[in-house]
Amino acid sequence: MNILKLLKPKAVIDYVYEDNSVRQAIEKMRNHGFTAVPVIDREGQYVKALAEGDFLYFMLDNNIFDIRDLEHYRVSDIPRRVRSNPVSVTATVEELVLLAINQNFVPVIDDRKIFIGIVTRSDILQFCHVSLSDS
Repeated sequence: MNILKLLKPKAVIDYVYEDNSVRQAIEKMRNHGFTAVPVIDREGQYVKALAEGDFLYFMLDNNIFDIRDLEHYRVSDIPRRVRSNPVSVTATVEELVLLAINQNFVPVIDDRKIFIGIVTRSDILQFCHVSLSDS
């Protein structure tokens, strides 16, 4: 099956740029109720995904207790604790399932490494459930 049927395109999801301030990223996550967010560069290439814990550890490691101080830091300053691997648009559902075990969403890139969207864990599970039910 083509994974594009499960894709939430970049145009309908939220993401942050690696040169955004950490405060901007946290506020976007908070306003939308996200627990993780994809990070891309200005050319559109996928860089990483950051989770709430990444922000928390960054603040604790840098003794930051006031959200206003996060204006002085960029998203690129936050190290990845957990690698959130992207898949190619030609990936299989099986590849998605294996990555979704440890990720809330799987970032999808095209053959030029440009971020085109995500496939959520819940969409993968729903697809698997429907497929098993049809068998």
